[in-house]
Amino acid sequence: MKMRKNFDGTFKGKVALEAIKREKTLTQIASDYQVHVSQIRQWKKRLLEEIPGLFSRKQEKNQAEAEELTAELYRQFGQMKVELDWVKKSQTYSVEQRRNSIEQDHPDISIDTS
Repeated sequence: MKMRKNFDGTFKGKVALEAIKREKTLTQIASDYQVHVSQIRQWKKRLLEEIPGLFSRKQEKNQAEAEELTAELYRQFGQMKVELDWVKKSQTYSVEQRRNSIEQDHPDISIDTS
């Protein structure tokens, strides 16, 4: 059984760049790097698709938006945690303690225990 090879980004970029240069055929490159020709085509295609966005500000803008969204989600998560802790703390009183607090704070409201 063959094991799948995992290539890092540097290797993929090097092979794709060599394919773009066209100094060698894809078959020669595949032979040199022990990679299938279709894999080299995929890496080359991806490199050509991503080159235009490499030097644009759009990528930086998207990253800033993602960081802003992450910060907002962490803020909401923190707020919900505080609220949950408050609810848990308020539920630590027994039913009898709650009855006493209502009767003490509001003498005109009584709780029928029958």
